[in-house]
Amino acid sequence: MKPNTKSKIIIVDDHQLFSQSLELLIKSFGAYEVIERFENGKVFLSYLQENPETDIDLILLDVNMPVLDGLSTMKWIKENRPNLRVIALSVNDDEEIIIKMITNGAKGYLLKDTSPEIFKEAIECVIEKGFYFTELVSGMLVNKVNSDNKKVSLKEKELVFIKHACTEMTYKEIASEMCLSPKTIDGYRECLFDKLEIKTRIGLVLYAVKHKIVFV
Repeated sequence: MKPNTKSKIIIVDDHQLFSQSLELLIKSFGAYEVIERFENGKVFLSYLQENPETDIDLILLDVNMPVLDGLSTMKWIKENRPNLRVIALSVNDDEEIIIKMITNGAKGYLLKDTSPEIFKEAIECVIEKGFYFTELVSGMLVNKVNSDNKKVSLKEKELVFIKHACTEMTYKEIASEMCLSPKTIDGYRECLFDKLEIKTRIGLVLYAVKHKIVFV
């Protein structure tokens, strides 16, 4: 970011009161400005298509919206404007939707009751470093995601399992795809959780993204 230049942020959220409050909070941080607000993904994507050269540093995208929701919007962004940085906003921490948003390119995922301090930290990290996930959502320490350079040796089948875990498949479906028993797949999962020092499937996805096992 250039000196004395504020980062440009867009808010996409159908709740007007929340959207307006979020804009005021962002303005209070001093280093950012909200250049546009949209009530759903459809009008936002129309804006992107009509203004392809607009300079945008960050998009705050509500997951649950009418007309065109956050996931559908995120899929379009991944396909057409993959360089845009997006933080997903939601009222719940459902593992399935978090994984879908991350694997479709979201650089952060925040609950709407997040504290202003964490929210500010998330904005700073995504704009300056590329991504941010809280320990609450990811199941792994943010510092570990950003700075752990320890080389972990992964077997071929473990890599295959990780790639499948980064899709929408259930563990049972992964077992079928890999021609293994569900019990064996459970063993791979627990072994990887221990080896990579993570706690959840979301943490596994974040590890895969960070270490370029999968690309988003």
